[in-house]
Amino acid sequence: MSSTLTFYGLPRGEVAAIVVVSAIVPAVLLMAPAIAGQLAAQLGLGPAQVGTMFSSELAAMSLSTVPAWWWQKRVDWRLVAVTAALLFIAANIASAFAVAYTPLLVLRFISALGGGTLMVICMASAAGSTERDRVYGIWVCGQLVLGALGLWMLPRLFTVYGLSALYISLAVLMVLCFPLLKQFPSSLTTEKKSGPSGRNKPWRAIIAIFAVFAFYIGLSGVWAFAGTIAQLAAIDQETLGTILAIASLLGIAGSLTATAMGGRFPRSVSLALGYGAMTASVATLLGVPGLVRFAAAAFVFKFVWTYVLPFILASVADLDNDGRLMSTTNLVIGGGVAVGPAVAGQLIERSGHTSAMLIVSMSFLIVSLLAISFSRYGKKSTTFEQELAVT
Repeated sequence: MSSTLTFYGLPRGEVAAIVVVSAIVPAVLLMAPAIAGQLAAQLGLGPAQVGTMFSSELAAMSLSTVPAWWWQKRVDWRLVAVTAALLFIAANIASAFAVAYTPLLVLRFISALGGGTLMVICMASAAGSTERDRVYGIWVCGQLVLGALGLWMLPRLFTVYGLSALYISLAVLMVLCFPLLKQFPSSLTTEKKSGPSGRNKPWRAIIAIFAVFAFYIGLSGVWAFAGTIAQLAAIDQETLGTILAIASLLGIAGSLTATAMGGRFPRSVSLALGYGAMTASVATLLGVPGLVRFAAAAFVFKFVWTYVLPFILASVADLDNDGRLMSTTNLVIGGGVAVGPAVAGQLIERSGHTSAMLIVSMSFLIVSLLAISFSRYGKKSTTFEQELAVT
């Protein structure tokens, strides 16, 4: 490694940029429960309009991957980061003054394009680490922490300043990030990324990307209808809110656990344990779970979800030679989050209960485990110490 002070296999400034920037750009989606009510109250939007608002942001963040396939090998990533940050800031400032649905919808789409581009850079930059498990662990943790703070603070800010409090805050936070943008690499070269495995075969990348897609379909379907499962189990809204708040804290703990463990154990073991516990937690919800069973399942599900995700992303990053694969991961995550609830909703509506949805979600999680394992099959396994030696 160079003489630059490093943290988890990357320069410390680069790690800070990855964690902080990637926490800010998806903030609206992470704080959606608090924002949805304010959109309805302040602008008079109906449920369909609110849903379209959030869907447009999710779509824009995912679609930002498409131009990234072109610029990642042609343009300095730091220049792209500054441009995307300026777009994000301008769109959020303009959003603070929007008073009608259509202009706000357009501005939120533009903001998410800038934010999605920054997320692509963060995910691809993290792929250059020799401790990818840990970097993706704190990548997840940063998003969860800011999301939790937002859910706590926004209702109080909304009563005084309205929606402008959200959009101006996002703009200010991104302005404060400008010194960090220069910490991103100019690119992720093959020489920097290549380790013991060297170049990777395309079929591995395709299977690994599919594993991420299946993982997000499985988890998003369950999480989107957690309230429906609770309702069928006769759990009141106040109790449900308490359970989900505790689960969110356990989600932070899960990502921190993944960061702490890093490469201390074989990744295959971490993946198997994570997927196994997550699938078991979904199985616990079958039938009509009581309060204790529902709470236990929710706690385990959220903890393991954020625990296993860094190891999944690190497995994909191992196959990435130039950052494009991690960019594509940004696209399939959005696709999985969109497809999961749609499939789950159809299954619940047709069957009249949640068991079919839960079985299908478990199936996707199992398929995801098999796919990510197959993408790693036959690759030379290395310990963390061996990776450092290679570097």
